[in-house]
This record gives sequence, structure tokens and C-alpha cells, in this order.
Amino acid sequence: EAVRQNGNALSSAADPLRADRELVLDAVRQNGDALQWATRPLKADRELVLEAVRKNGRALSHAADPLKADRELVLEAVRQNGDALQWAADPLKSDRDFMLEAVRLN
Repeated sequence: EAVRQNGNALSSAADPLRADRELVLDAVRQNGDALQWATRPLKADRELVLEAVRKNGRALSHAADPLKADRELVLEAVRQNGDALQWAADPLKSDRDFMLEAVRLN
């Protein structure tokens, strides 16, 4: 219940709770940056990370590397916070069409 009130309460949770998908999903829906406290497999869960970046684009910094190359997910993060672009994978940052779309969003 605490993570529904304050997603960062996940920082004090025991490891098994940080691996609980539903609990972490509740946390990132309250505070996207709570993704930093999730276990590595959950940081690679596209749906969960998408929820996090919709709440806080900067949560992209905590996502697994393959998701930082996911065009749709990164654009969603940039839509929420332009600073998220700094965590996009290099191939996306080298893609002219992607960069034009990112600039239009922000």
C-alpha cells in the first residue's frame, strides 16, 4: 500500500518485493523514477518501463539497454521530458527521422 502513496517507498522494500511485477507497476504508476529500485528483469519489462516513462521520462535512465533502443518507448519518454533523449541508444540518436520526431515532440 505504501508504494501506491509514494512510489519511492520501493527503495526500502526487500528484494523479493522489488521483483514483484504488480508491486513495481503500482510504484512506477505513482512515480516513474521508482523504476530505479526494480530488479534487473523488471527494468527489461517493456510494458512496465513504458508506464514508468509515461509518468517520468527520466525513468528511461533506469531501463535496460535494449529498451533504450526502442523507438516508440524512447519517444514516449521524450514526450514526457525532453531530457530523456540523453539516455536513448546511440543508433536512435544517429537516426535523422527519429531526431526530427523527438524535436517536434518537445
